[in-house]
Amino acid sequence: MQKKEQFLKTEYIHLIKQLDPLAERKWGTMNVQQMIEHMSDAFRMANGKDVYTGILTPEEKLPRVQAFVLSETPFKENTKNVLMSEVPKDVKFGTINDSIAELEFELNGFVAQWEANKNQTIRNPFFGDLDYNHWVSLLYKHCWHHLNQFGVYQ
Repeated sequence: MQKKEQFLKTEYIHLIKQLDPLAERKWGTMNVQQMIEHMSDAFRMANGKDVYTGILTPEEKLPRVQAFVLSETPFKENTKNVLMSEVPKDVKFGTINDSIAELEFELNGFVAQWEANKNQTIRNPFFGDLDYNHWVSLLYKHCWHHLNQFGVYQ
């Protein structure tokens, strides 16, 4: 877990900043800036700013999907997110640097939120109520999924 925490806190933004804004995606429909803004949304969910009340996964499947979160199994290419349109959202910011700044802000918000209360849970609409270890694992997996999408590999 410590490796994943360290990656999120110190390495992820550095890798994002090195991405070519015009990099070709290996799959999916988002461009680099749309992906960065999508990841801001993921961190905003993990830091509790975006609140979901429902869980889309049937209750009996939650133990299995939460075990997946903690596993080393990556997300598959083209994993569908039913909360997202088939057509990517327009970017919110005029520059990729502004999108990166928002991502870094939300990531720092995640760190601060969980440092203040590591015993809480925050709901994810797909994986249910997650504790800190689950969120770190999920974000690590999600970050690498999208880095791989643009040709950055572990």
